[in-house]
Amino acid sequence: MKGVILAGGLGTRMNPLTKITNKHLLPVYDKPMIYYPLQALINAGIKDILIVTGGNYAGDFLRLIGNGHEFGLKHINYTYQEGEGGIAAALSLAEFFADKDKICVILGDNVIEQNIRAAVEAFSRQKAGAKIILKEVPDPQRFGVPVFEGDTIVRIEEKPKKPQSRYAVTGIYLYDNQVFDIIKVQKPSDRGELEITDVNNVYIEKGQLTWEVLKGWWTDAGTFESLLKASTLVAETGANKMD
Repeated sequence: MKGVILAGGLGTRMNPLTKITNKHLLPVYDKPMIYYPLQALINAGIKDILIVTGGNYAGDFLRLIGNGHEFGLKHINYTYQEGEGGIAAALSLAEFFADKDKICVILGDNVIEQNIRAAVEAFSRQKAGAKIILKEVPDPQRFGVPVFEGDTIVRIEEKPKKPQSRYAVTGIYLYDNQVFDIIKVQKPSDRGELEITDVNNVYIEKGQLTWEVLKGWWTDAGTFESLLKASTLVAETGANKMD
């Protein structure tokens, strides 16, 4: 299985910090933000990794990470996203890299406490489809929210005003190679973006989406408040634990 880190976008919600650097290079406690999703993939046993980035500071990723030797990797792949088009649009740039293999996708501003190795191994045994990682949160209206019938997810609602569960779809997704064909036929949302929620809902319609609940804490770091939260959690408890 291959890994994809989505670290594009312009990070306008975090101006003025992002006037001088990419959001994913901002510090989370004592490391650049991008280190955390990268280490999460490596801890899950994934060593073939692509970073999708963009904006004026994309070259800084190469200067920071290089070929990944610091992480025990022989090589890291990079590709460039022009402008902003949503998570699914960024993911579409990984088709050449995936080369028909299954992929584990993680957003570049996601920080987790525990390991996702069990989910990755379970998905490697899944014949087809997708797997999403959920986490119970106090503010699900900020995220994609699963709607359940029993233990089955029947749809995912994007940033609902009245969430029908307390779970958020974290920025960790596992897909088979169908994902790229699904993205190609998606239409932009009202925000003008290709939504990853729409892609996940196609898998639900096919009856091919499974899910797991993430152990330990999880946070994004894409706002000033969540960046502070992530730094505090890492400082107090650590991140990317091996168990």
